[in-house]
Amino acid sequence: MFDNLSEKLDKALHVLKGHGQITEINVAETLKEVRRALLDADVNFKIAKDFTNKVKEKALGQNVLTTLQPGQLMVKIVKDELTGLMGGDAEGIDLSGNPSVILMSGLQGSGKTTFSGKLAGFLKNKKSKTPLLVACDVYRPAAIDQLHVVGEQIGVEVYSDRGNNDPVAIAKAGIQHAKANGHNVVIVDTAGRLAVDEEMMVEISNVHRAIRPQETLFVVDAMTGQDAVNTAKAFNDRLDFDGVVLTKLDGDTRGGAAISIKSVVHKPIKFIGTGEKMDAIDVFHPSRMADRILGMGDVVSLVERAQEQYDEEEARKLQKKIAKNQFGFDDFLSQIQQIKKMGSMKDLMGMIPGAGKMLKDVDIDDDAFKHIEAIIHSMTPEERSVPSTLNASRKKRIAKGSGTSVQEVNQLLKQFDQMSKMMKMMQGGGGRKMMQMMKGMR
Repeated sequence: MFDNLSEKLDKALHVLKGHGQITEINVAETLKEVRRALLDADVNFKIAKDFTNKVKEKALGQNVLTTLQPGQLMVKIVKDELTGLMGGDAEGIDLSGNPSVILMSGLQGSGKTTFSGKLAGFLKNKKSKTPLLVACDVYRPAAIDQLHVVGEQIGVEVYSDRGNNDPVAIAKAGIQHAKANGHNVVIVDTAGRLAVDEEMMVEISNVHRAIRPQETLFVVDAMTGQDAVNTAKAFNDRLDFDGVVLTKLDGDTRGGAAISIKSVVHKPIKFIGTGEKMDAIDVFHPSRMADRILGMGDVVSLVERAQEQYDEEEARKLQKKIAKNQFGFDDFLSQIQQIKKMGSMKDLMGMIPGAGKMLKDVDIDDDAFKHIEAIIHSMTPEERSVPSTLNASRKKRIAKGSGTSVQEVNQLLKQFDQMSKMMKMMQGGGGRKMMQMMKGMR
């Protein structure tokens, strides 16, 4: 996420992070490189120039040149200004209606239909809502089918009317269906076009006027950079939407849209899409994103994801097993499943301070656990429960059954033994203290 921008900003600020002499001249040179990095990321020239001017003004106003740690203070100023540029505080979503109506808008190919499903899943699983998806894209081939597939994946009902070509009528009927069937949130997926055109704008305006949604979201492909910002402005001039959704942030994203869209349309980024899976959706936190752009990671989001998968009852059972030295491969497999639910490995590594920079050229495969799972699944129930029973002939059989080598099986056993010892050492309050510390970081 924003690897290229992060690398260039790191280089620009490197001279100020060291212990060399800091002068007004090299501050100006550094900010010139910062502006160049922003322009390379497809940030609007005026926004990039205003940004560096503000940073310089703040830096000189706070006497950066005379502080004991000028580099660190300069990075903090850049971080604070980036956070402000992207919106400051995280914005919530208005769910006050009964039902709450959310209108999705955007160009074709922006990931609007998929994100409608992601948002429905988010509201269902994390906000305890009962959403209904309404299919109002009557033009794109198989658009209705796509929404039904998405709805089936997340266990959310989809309302559609295949014989009707009037999006306004479908949207209104969908809301009535929601009221009659106990749905407290309605997400209306509208048609997109390949470009902004008058017909599209009239149609989305008519739908908006007819259903009066509590929330209107504009979905934009983050990989389109400054074009995304220009499109958002065109939509906002006609629709006056409430917030922006940035999709495909896991792709080759330069960062221009995320950094400059708030300044252009004066509307907050509310959500981001971070992958292809239906749970790859996050609330947008400007300060956390600024941390990631500056290579500081995002520990708070990492802890939040871990806590979403944290089951206190399961943890208690696990602690008892560890205390009695009964931790087996079934338990290990369960831990792997929880990690996988937290998101893509590359995204998780990017949240650890410094890890993103160290691993920028390393291809982190989301199937990294596959061979481990294959080895464990090739074990008998007894072998999983009591790993000490694994002798040479059993290891050979497991290697053959999992398509791995005996050496890989031995390596897994060694890692498992080391992890078991570490977990044993954490007993006696260590694990609880760590969890309390994690909760305090939220």
